[in-house]
Amino acid sequence: MIPRPSLHNPLSGSYELAAGATVSGPLIEPVRTALPGLDLLPGDDGAVATRFDPALGAEAYRLSVGSRGVEIAAGGREGAFYAAQSLRQLLPADAYRFGAGQAWNVPGVRIEDAPRFAWRGLHLDVARHFFPKREVMRLLDLMAVHKLNRLHLHLADDQGWRVESRAYPLLHEVASHRPRTATHFYREPEAYDDIPHGGYYTLADLAELAAYARSKAVTIVPEIDVPGHASAILAAYPQLGATGEPHEVLDRWGISPAILSPLPPTVEFLTTIFDELLGALGETPYVHIGGDEVVLDQWAASAEITAYGESLGLAGANDLQAWFLRQLADALAERGARAVVWDEAFVSGRLRQDTVVMPWRGMNVGRRAAAAGHDVVATPVFPLYFDYAEAASAEEPMAIGETITVADVAAFEPAPAEWPEEERARVIGVQAQLWSERVPDGRVLDYRLWPRTCALADVAWGGGEGFAERLEAHLGRLDALGVEYRPQAGPRPWQRRRPHRPGVVDVTAVLARIDGMTHDAESTRPSV
Repeated sequence: MIPRPSLHNPLSGSYELAAGATVSGPLIEPVRTALPGLDLLPGDDGAVATRFDPALGAEAYRLSVGSRGVEIAAGGREGAFYAAQSLRQLLPADAYRFGAGQAWNVPGVRIEDAPRFAWRGLHLDVARHFFPKREVMRLLDLMAVHKLNRLHLHLADDQGWRVESRAYPLLHEVASHRPRTATHFYREPEAYDDIPHGGYYTLADLAELAAYARSKAVTIVPEIDVPGHASAILAAYPQLGATGEPHEVLDRWGISPAILSPLPPTVEFLTTIFDELLGALGETPYVHIGGDEVVLDQWAASAEITAYGESLGLAGANDLQAWFLRQLADALAERGARAVVWDEAFVSGRLRQDTVVMPWRGMNVGRRAAAAGHDVVATPVFPLYFDYAEAASAEEPMAIGETITVADVAAFEPAPAEWPEEERARVIGVQAQLWSERVPDGRVLDYRLWPRTCALADVAWGGGEGFAERLEAHLGRLDALGVEYRPQAGPRPWQRRRPHRPGVVDVTAVLARIDGMTHDAESTRPSV
């Protein structure tokens, strides 16, 4: 969230000027306080007083800077943490450099602030390209600066499995790597790099990431995407598939017809995986189970699976898919976690009422999910798929679709005013997705995420006028933090890499088609 020290906005806090004060020293060490985790060190010339105010929400705070020093009132640990971020944002950009070691005058200010949305998220696909622990921890640091609080980790897909399993060790021994990776452009002759790619997080890594995330007021939301997107799982354990045939970890992009069987051994397998994940992550309020882009042909062709569905009183493969996801959601509920799904699972039906829906195919289906009483996190392709290019230009690095700009993100309204209030209230948040087919490393990760994620953070916290001007000032902070963001004028020469092919994917046509598919209860097939 980029501060607005002279702006009044009822959605994001009111601010008024007061007398000045001075705080010195690096903003690294926690201050001694009853609210742990305050990322702030008071200097010799000022004081930082913190107190709990039960009248405030857990993420709300009041920050006052005046002749008596800095005063923070917060409704919880998170609010105190965000107050510290706002205080740091009032300092020069050099305050974001380690060891700056100088004193700054803090503007006199009074800030009363609280987020509009409880879920302010980023999704990172570590299955298509693996990002090691250091990259995830750095992303958590940057999320904290922007007051984002959900990191959705896409841990399993056709192209790789990314978690250690002691119960099913072939998952990390076999499913975590592929011998090569596709390099061709969309709808062009196949080409591969012939370079092995892989990696996985140990359970100890997950425990560390979860603890680090909590220290930054971020919750990790793990995703195991089932029953489709299953090539990597079935490369390790083909007996869990609908056919029992051998599989390989997919080396190309796109969707495979590989699908897990819905029979009891698969449910047992996945509940064991959930136990391992939750055991490593600790308290985990949400687990994403996917449910998107599933090719059900192998279920329909299997006499055993068809008979099993009939024994449950189900009409066909689509009903069986809905039943299967419900079993997983029930198992998670028994373990204290709520299931999260992509919108295909909502369209298929049978969801638990407490299941959170992510409408990636557009907010029309998101509105229907909200009207049905589900909490909704807005995740539409446009404008929240950050793997799409930021301009229809060959100067952009290779991307899947186009064009999603910073301005597009900043203008997004997750819960439009014309919706009934009860539907708007069900939109609990907003989240950008970074799928990693065309994001091979941390430098491209930076380029794709920033500064579009700054706009996302602004929308998620409350928005307001003057974002473009505030962003221009904020870019100096990103520079100090070492973020290799996309300049507003376009990529630097070394950021261009393999050129983008503009116009290959007609985004307008895609959006119209996938919105239409959400009205079909059997729209589980891949749609992009």
